[in-house]
Amino acid sequence: MLLCIDCGNTNTVFSIWDGTRFLCTLRTSTHHSRTADAYFTWYSTLVNHYKIDAEITDVIISSTVPRVVWNLRVFADRFFGCRPLVVGKPECSLPHAPRVDAGTGVGPDRLANAAAAFDRHGGDVVVVDFGTATNFDVVAEDGAYVGGVIAPGVNLSLEALHQGAAALPHVDISQPERVIGTNTVACIQSGVFWGYVGLIQGITERIKAEYGRPMKVIGTGGLAPLFASGEVLFDKIEDDLTMHGLTVIHDYNKEQIGADLHEQ
Repeated sequence: MLLCIDCGNTNTVFSIWDGTRFLCTLRTSTHHSRTADAYFTWYSTLVNHYKIDAEITDVIISSTVPRVVWNLRVFADRFFGCRPLVVGKPECSLPHAPRVDAGTGVGPDRLANAAAAFDRHGGDVVVVDFGTATNFDVVAEDGAYVGGVIAPGVNLSLEALHQGAAALPHVDISQPERVIGTNTVACIQSGVFWGYVGLIQGITERIKAEYGRPMKVIGTGGLAPLFASGEVLFDKIEDDLTMHGLTVIHDYNKEQIGADLHEQ
């Protein structure tokens, strides 16, 4: 069984893949100081709580927070006896190499999204990933990540508004009933929600015009379903897209190792 770990700036997600489906998805906050023992205590408690029988044989890690990778490596080695595959490291091969400016580092989550989008949709895709940042990932016809857009995330925008304007409260994002708010909370919710609807529409339309080919738009990330109501922004929403990409990358590396051994 494969344990997929996606570590973002805000949350870290663990999913157990049995080869055909994800048995569970576990979520915790990201802390660079969390030790391997602390990860295992949290992980084993939840796995036992959900009565999941999982014999982990392999681990793959995608992390946009470099400082957590060491402890996750120790976690995999100490408790599962395996060396994890880390997306973005030289030892981790990609099904399709990204085509970006020389010297540019591509976030491992974006590489996983590209692998998943090509596997499920065959390329010519824009992935809109709602996380700490809102990423637009452009996946070419051949599966290569070829660039994108980074915008401030929804919750990050709300927090910045609250911190930067003393009179404005912190509010939870939701779709307001009306565009014109009649109280402070409704005004903020309208501004953020409809502002992001406009941002998604505007950027995806410009990407399509510049790309010059028909493209699908796939939404993923925690807040993607919120923006599925009302305006038609996405062709499809896939909550497990990044995790699916990790399984694709893992399988590709296993195949490469098998091919190398066969040649020897």
